[in-house]
Amino acid sequence: MTEAPVPADKTARVRELGELNALESLLAPDFQAIAVSAAHVCGTPIALVNLVAGDRQYVKGRTGTDLTGVNPPVSFCDHTVAGCRTLEIPDAHADPRFRDDPIVTGPPRVRSYTGVPMITQQGNALGTVCVMDHRPRRLDTAQHQALHTLATHAVTLIELHGRAHQAEEVVRRLHALERLKNQFLRNVNHELRTPLTTIRSYLELVLEGGLDETTERRFLQVIERNGDRMLHLVDMMLLMASLNAQTAAFSPARIDLSDLARRVVELSAPAAHLKGLSLNLHAPGPVEAQADADQLGTALLQVLDNSIKFTSRGGAIDVVVTADPAPEVEIHDTGIGVEHDDLRRVFEDFYRTPQAEEQAVQGTGIGLSIAEKIMEMHGGSARMESELHEGACVHLTLPGPGGARRGERPGDQPMRSGSVRGPRT
Repeated sequence: MTEAPVPADKTARVRELGELNALESLLAPDFQAIAVSAAHVCGTPIALVNLVAGDRQYVKGRTGTDLTGVNPPVSFCDHTVAGCRTLEIPDAHADPRFRDDPIVTGPPRVRSYTGVPMITQQGNALGTVCVMDHRPRRLDTAQHQALHTLATHAVTLIELHGRAHQAEEVVRRLHALERLKNQFLRNVNHELRTPLTTIRSYLELVLEGGLDETTERRFLQVIERNGDRMLHLVDMMLLMASLNAQTAAFSPARIDLSDLARRVVELSAPAAHLKGLSLNLHAPGPVEAQADADQLGTALLQVLDNSIKFTSRGGAIDVVVTADPAPEVEIHDTGIGVEHDDLRRVFEDFYRTPQAEEQAVQGTGIGLSIAEKIMEMHGGSARMESELHEGACVHLTLPGPGGARRGERPGDQPMRSGSVRGPRT
């Protein structure tokens, strides 16, 4: 038995099988009916509707056999798909390509085979509608025509089922988007209404007069902090909009990633101190990178802000800068962690985990989304590793190795959260 030729369209064929969701449900009634009809019209004991994907085959419909997932595959079908045309083998014993094939020398002892490829509108042969017999034979013209008609019907069904699945997926995503939008509006309403209410209440007290100078100054500071909080939220929403529209400012230059991380840790230190968190920086000597310092600093701040929110009092956050194999900042925390199914979704616009909703943690679900978009703008990546109740680690990786200079052996440079002065929180 010779090896089946590799079809030129293998990658496109496998991709289209995935897009059409063709391998998710096998032995479907419609395809069973096609196999039975093929066997009946051609007068053969065996018929298959067989999909060819990579090094494995998947039986969509069958009669006269119990095959489902075929591995090793039926070599006849491999040749049919590779040739992208009808293949008829009147006598497998006389054909050196197939005479030693296991299904020829052993059960079901196939002697003759005729297969027609199922060719999609994109020109990919997804598999075959084929018939097999235990004796040498050829199909007549009418039987050939019927087999072609059944193959056309089979591929049309696959495409229709695939398009229906795609439509269902679009509807599902639209519903999910609608839920996210409503959740975002609720969160923004809360994030804006709370500081507005505070500002209004304190302004009324100041305007009523009668306050001593110290109290009045303290009230004005509260008003200023809440105004800053609202301005920050608006700035972040505008930044996300510009990142989505790919209009955000981007001026990359040679920077020291360790120095940038240090400045971001200093800015985040007051917020960590208020929660009693240990915030530490672990960095080597200078780590050279090519980046927009302002945008990358914003990404780091968003991730640190997220870690501070989700780490309980007394916990720890460690910021680690590495240079090899590429410039990277890792933010480790001992927070509540994230479910495995949410690890990818935490970077979606407006998405908040069930834990965030249950614990009523403040936020709009845009921080990690902004961080990822900024990393992608740099040609880098953002990813999270986490286990529920075991903390999380976010990796912000820049392109390398050309963008960084290998630094010294990393050493610990602890920076306690109360040791520096940061912005108002």
